[in-house]
Amino acid sequence: MCTAITYNTKDHYFGRNLDLEYSYKETVTITPRNYPFKFRKVRDIDKHYAIIGMAYVACDYPLYYDAVNEKGLGMAGLNFPTNADYKEEENLKDNIAPFEFIPWVLSQCSNISEAKELLSKINIARINFSEELPASPLHWIISDKESSITVESVKDGLKIYDNKVGVLTNNPTFDIHMFNLNNYMNLSIEQPVNNFSKKLDFDIYSRGMGALGLPGDLSSASRFVKATFTKMNSLSGETEEESISQFFHILTSVEQQRGCVHMGEDKYEITIYSSCCNMDKGIYYYTTYENSQITGVDMHKENLDSDKLINYDLVKGQQIFMQN
Repeated sequence: MCTAITYNTKDHYFGRNLDLEYSYKETVTITPRNYPFKFRKVRDIDKHYAIIGMAYVACDYPLYYDAVNEKGLGMAGLNFPTNADYKEEENLKDNIAPFEFIPWVLSQCSNISEAKELLSKINIARINFSEELPASPLHWIISDKESSITVESVKDGLKIYDNKVGVLTNNPTFDIHMFNLNNYMNLSIEQPVNNFSKKLDFDIYSRGMGALGLPGDLSSASRFVKATFTKMNSLSGETEEESISQFFHILTSVEQQRGCVHMGEDKYEITIYSSCCNMDKGIYYYTTYENSQITGVDMHKENLDSDKLINYDLVKGQQIFMQN
């Protein structure tokens, strides 16, 4: 399961938690402008926007989990089991495999408007990367510096929702997540007032009681509510350090701890990594489950006119600073 968010201060930020019980040995991967993107059913793209993000590289192809291009358009795929429905190929559409979707959009689009135009021609087709890597059931959040959309390929077709909260988790479908927020309109960052009965006196015995009822469990529906409440009320300074620190604090509010979600045998779902990309500067920050220190990779310090992928292995061991 996963959670993706956007966050704006002076700059604009996009990132996610990846929650799984295993790792594919993903790396921070930069795709330079001249890396040749090969697509299964549509034209190849040899020159495109540079991209940075987290990917599993298979056969020299970046299978991006989340990424941002040099123009500041970000995209992430999140688990969407039972609801994702990929289609047979259509003659009058651009047939894009799920694993190609992020590269197809980020290689050519600089903003949400251009992405929506591209999406009007897309069919997300039932195409596997390989026998060993079948298509994962996903839905996607796409964000530029001003707005976000959610894209879901379901039985009724390709659905595109304006995502006004800039948050995505997993099941159910996005429209149900948004409707469910109605149930929490009473939550507040202020201390509560007594609407229960004028005949009773109540004690405000703790800070934070205005948010009583805010979900705290690890289900995708609850994480959507909690991440939205936390993100929409979140405040920070506008420096890079203050902004990314706050971003990771928002993600921490919905992270998965080992032992709390049992997947059978000795497997437990955990937050494998958390990411935060500065969409204006092209700097990709991350933490891992074992390393809470923030690590950064700046795409603009690399040769973005290259034709070879650039990969950085994740720093996974805990980094501890001793003061004495």
